Amino acid sequence: MNPLEQFELQMTRRQLLSKARGCLGAAALASLLSSDAVSAATNTSAQSKAGLPELPHFAPKAKRVIYLFMAGGPSHIDLFDYKPAVRDLHGTELPDSIRNGQRLTGMSSGQASFPCVAPMFRFKQYGERGTWVNSELLPHTAKLVDELTIIKTMNTEAINHDPAMTYINTGTQQLGRPSMGSWLSYGLGSPNEDLPAYVTMISVGAKPGQALFSRLWGSGFLPSRHQGVQFRDGGEPVLYLNNPPGVDPTMRRKMLDGISQINAERFGDVGDPEIQTRISQYEMAYRMQTSVPDLMATDNEPQSTYDLYGPQSTKPGTFAANCILARRLAERGVRFVQLFHRGWDQHGDLPRDLRKNCEGVDQPATALVRDLKQRGMLDDTVVIFGGEFGRTIYSQGKLTADNHGRDHHGRCFTTWVAGGGFKRGFDYGLTDDYSYNILENPVHINDFNATVLHSLGIDHQRFSVKYQGLDWRLTGVEGARTVTDLLA
Repeated sequence: MNPLEQFELQMTRRQLLSKARGCLGAAALASLLSSDAVSAATNTSAQSKAGLPELPHFAPKAKRVIYLFMAGGPSHIDLFDYKPAVRDLHGTELPDSIRNGQRLTGMSSGQASFPCVAPMFRFKQYGERGTWVNSELLPHTAKLVDELTIIKTMNTEAINHDPAMTYINTGTQQLGRPSMGSWLSYGLGSPNEDLPAYVTMISVGAKPGQALFSRLWGSGFLPSRHQGVQFRDGGEPVLYLNNPPGVDPTMRRKMLDGISQINAERFGDVGDPEIQTRISQYEMAYRMQTSVPDLMATDNEPQSTYDLYGPQSTKPGTFAANCILARRLAERGVRFVQLFHRGWDQHGDLPRDLRKNCEGVDQPATALVRDLKQRGMLDDTVVIFGGEFGRTIYSQGKLTADNHGRDHHGRCFTTWVAGGGFKRGFDYGLTDDYSYNILENPVHINDFNATVLHSLGIDHQRFSVKYQGLDWRLTGVEGARTVTDLLA
């Protein structure tokens, strides 16, 4: 049901007559509204927990998603998509036949030459299938390859950060569309009454990097109760959740009861579904005053947990600490958890900053997969590790023996997935010797999202909301496909 249909179903005769100001035609129409439509106004909260009645479309493999998003564009060339031939290409000019008229960013458009740069790190083969992985920067990931689906042919049309992150999170480069977590909250609901269905957290790598905007976890044209809730490190994990000085829980309860009564009366007059959202979110915030402190109290975790996730896991706000919280959220039934890690936009100082970033994410990301598996949760959890695009083979800035940068590259990049019905120990896709163009098995970002939805029991083509004359989907309005080759 789309929001407009929901509004129409919830409109009572009183509301319609009030809006029509005595119009006889409106009165006649209002008399036709069924009692079932009127009763729908009282069931919004229950519907939001259960999701849409028609979902899932078929038996799901997964119940939840944890998305580890490396904001800025991790260099696939330096981490996963290793080409032995690139050593011989180092220092040579990127051929026009390879670049093939590619749109350039403002950072590259003024370059006089495009010298190829081989990775400045060692690669080795790991796992049963001999997967090439950067053994210096990703030693923990390297040991986990037999659990992962590694997609080397992800691609996007976007070439700059904000449109690219908007695209991969919402299915379009246009602003104002629902994010992936919001779609899942809307469609599947939440099994937990005390926490949001969709939670985001942010950590910072070697450098702050690109700014992140709340619309990346926004609900767009869906009811606002489906937007992501940002958790923060520090004394107040959720802004404005704590009671102000002088207000105790009893007083807060009385205030909420009074506000709810006023909002309910207003809803009776105008029938706006956002008023119900306001009521339900006030109640959620009240329950979160108890549930969030318990969630954030990771000091009750055994030492073995901190040993698994690494030394930074004891420091609130780090990616490692957020990975532990992601597992705790998943245990409590949160449908979609997204960890943004900033600082992967390396136009210069790539060898130094890439090393620092990998030191912060390699062990905790793989620990999360191992932790979920040992708790019996990996089979029904999709864990995703990737960014909005990759990096170019050609250098930016001054190329020296031990330093360089790389520009944005959307034609091909790498994402890995674990659990949730995806194949174990599987490499997919082939790029050319320059890691620049796709030769086999392309996976557009909307194809990837369609495949994740499939693992959750959702046919992406049947999961849409009519808005501005179009049937909008997370996977865009046309062309996306489910990549069944990736699924077990």
